[in-house]
Amino acid sequence: MKRAGFTLIEVLVVAGIIAVLVGITIPAVSMFMARGQATKCLGNLSQIGAGLQLYLNDNDMVMPELLAGRKSKADDGPVIDEVLAEYLPNADVFICPADREIGAASGTSYYWNVALNGQRIGSLNFLQLVDSLQRIPVMSDKEGWHRYDKQKVNFLYADGHVTKDLQLFTEE
Repeated sequence: MKRAGFTLIEVLVVAGIIAVLVGITIPAVSMFMARGQATKCLGNLSQIGAGLQLYLNDNDMVMPELLAGRKSKADDGPVIDEVLAEYLPNADVFICPADREIGAASGTSYYWNVALNGQRIGSLNFLQLVDSLQRIPVMSDKEGWHRYDKQKVNFLYADGHVTKDLQLFTEE
């Protein structure tokens, strides 16, 4: 006589194996997705840096006078997502994909370094880092959203490069 179907034990073993495999793969997929979001965030900051360069070209190489940020889009005052909007392809670049709520409420996921307001790009001064554009942060994430990175915040520097590391006091 032929046996038809599977026994209950066989079905339970297969279900257990599938559960273990799912338990292993979900954290890995979550980590890869989070790292992808961090990379997209770096790309956003790079695009904002390119837009800032276009702004500087149109404004005699003088940094804009902006607020660091705002809590709500209803708040008044010049902020990066309004002043630099015309120099960027769309408003999506102002929102980090890992940011679940702050960017949507305030218009951007990034803070502006107000110490640079109104300074000429050729003579920026921040913490006495004159002539060190590669160490002067222009913008950063508002929060440490990138949980799988050692440094959870991304930065845009005055020379246009973006990185996950705060490079204020590193050797040149």
